[in-house]
Amino acid sequence: MRGNVVELAVAVVVGAAFTKIVNAVVEGVIGPLVGAFGTQNLDSYTSCMKGPCDVVNGEQIGVLISWGSVLSAALTFLITAAVVYFLMILPMNRFKARLDAKKPEAAPSATELELLAEIRDELVAQRAARTTDGRPELDKTVGAQRSGSGED
Repeated sequence: MRGNVVELAVAVVVGAAFTKIVNAVVEGVIGPLVGAFGTQNLDSYTSCMKGPCDVVNGEQIGVLISWGSVLSAALTFLITAAVVYFLMILPMNRFKARLDAKKPEAAPSATELELLAEIRDELVAQRAARTTDGRPELDKTVGAQRSGSGED
């Protein structure tokens, strides 16, 4: 269990460092690419939904939607997901497939019916061996009721 806790702690630390890298890529590469068509700061993309969107005496008038910050967060998520998939999950799946290919295939396990048939065959073989040894045969069928008056 201690190994799993250590692995989880390492994953959290690496994830935090990786988030900084992705944010730097979004701000340093994606932002300027979007800036070629408009402003470089994605947070400045806004739309006014209702009324004039002005600030009067420090108070916002109208309904302002900041869709640029949502776009920036979505791009950060997509880049993070793509990097995690292509650099971590895909290679790990290939590695596991190679390990599984090297393992010998296990023989299929017998079903309950097959096991019962084997037990029956063994009992019949033992009974046949007893009758040929000169010992008296007790009963010819396995599990059959004995005939009699029923009194013990």
